[in-house]
Amino acid sequence: MPETRGHRGGRTVKLTVAIVPAASSRPAQDPVVFMEGGPGGEAISAIPFLVASGVNRDRDLIVMTQRGALHSQPNLACPEIDRFNAAAVGLPYDAPSTGRGLVRAAKQCRDRLTAEGIRLSSYNTTENAADFADLRRALGIKRWNVYGYSYGTDLALTYLRLHPQGIRSVAIDSVVPPQIVSLPWAWDSAQEGINTIFAACEAQPACKSRYPNLSRTLTEQVRRLEANPLRLTVQPPGGGSPVKVVLDGGTLVNLLVADGGGMPAVDVPAALDELAHGNPERFAQAQAAGATPAIGEFAHGLTHSVACSEWAPGYSKADVLAAGRRAFPGFPDTVLAHAPQLPFEHDLCRAWDVPDRTAIQRVATYSNVPTLIVSGTFDAKTGASWGPYTGRTLPRSTAVRIPGIGHFVVPQSPCAQRVLASFLTRPTAPDTGCVAGLAPEPFTITPELETR
Repeated sequence: MPETRGHRGGRTVKLTVAIVPAASSRPAQDPVVFMEGGPGGEAISAIPFLVASGVNRDRDLIVMTQRGALHSQPNLACPEIDRFNAAAVGLPYDAPSTGRGLVRAAKQCRDRLTAEGIRLSSYNTTENAADFADLRRALGIKRWNVYGYSYGTDLALTYLRLHPQGIRSVAIDSVVPPQIVSLPWAWDSAQEGINTIFAACEAQPACKSRYPNLSRTLTEQVRRLEANPLRLTVQPPGGGSPVKVVLDGGTLVNLLVADGGGMPAVDVPAALDELAHGNPERFAQAQAAGATPAIGEFAHGLTHSVACSEWAPGYSKADVLAAGRRAFPGFPDTVLAHAPQLPFEHDLCRAWDVPDRTAIQRVATYSNVPTLIVSGTFDAKTGASWGPYTGRTLPRSTAVRIPGIGHFVVPQSPCAQRVLASFLTRPTAPDTGCVAGLAPEPFTITPELETR
């Protein structure tokens, strides 16, 4: 593909494409193309989850590495940021010195990539969508179905808006609406996902009795840890040498937003109760898991090229803080000043230095193409209410919310898998009957603890 369309004589990029044959002996002629999340995630590594979810049951599955991601050339990996993140498990989450370290690592990556001649401004959702349009033509496919999750839904909706030709149906899982995604938006999603977990506990008598007032408990613990961070040495959950971690208020919030940092949502009330009684082990282990990242596998260069041109512009640091205060009015401002999952992003974006693209990207998609919108009620990254919101401009859409599931719903939910299969068979009349009988799993109930 051209790195920059419309730029004569520019360099090209190479993208890996994998085609997974349909499991059926008589597959349908319209395949499914998958769009990975992130931005910066590696699509090829998602194939086992997609196959286990039956996405290729009746159709070939096409998976393409997005520009800049692992298995593309060039690869916008930032080992500098990976190494910083590994060290950051032992640093205060929102300390100015931590931010300076992150920005320094990002600038080192940016300087290296641009010295290699990479045009970072070309690693954006518009070019990304055009790559998929070109792929369909290159493979000679008349019609296909699109399935994207997380950032892949932002990409899928952009693709549907700009390149509607040849799209039979679109399925979006854990929705990032391009017209609304921003740094303040992340606080709205965090509030919705976390509060829904707490409400689900409230709805289960055993959980309600054992863990009352979870919202108050969380606020108390965020304030306590922000004022007096815990410094611990713990064994990472995957084994290996013990690592030093810091648990402060910002760390706690971001572990919850990041699907509990790998902790099942059913364990969150118990983990918060343990923390309140002087046992931080679950959260400390979740934090320690970040000490051993896969260096060079995640394309942070793609993340920040998209975030700094499409998500951050138009909103100030004050806007992020205001959104945080609305979402969690009891949290300290030092925590609320940073968008969940993207701390110090305004500072980083000044160093990353890509142009503002919001005028052409922050646009709603209006389409009559049949669309399935799947959300998990426990998703604190992309709140479930954004699914129906996105469906307002998609009149032939079906929106479903899967109770008790977090981010990337289909691989976690047999019901969602059945709904997706039904949708691919009949995009205008999917069978969503299994959703009505669903409820979150019972939460973990532990013996009452004495405060240490």
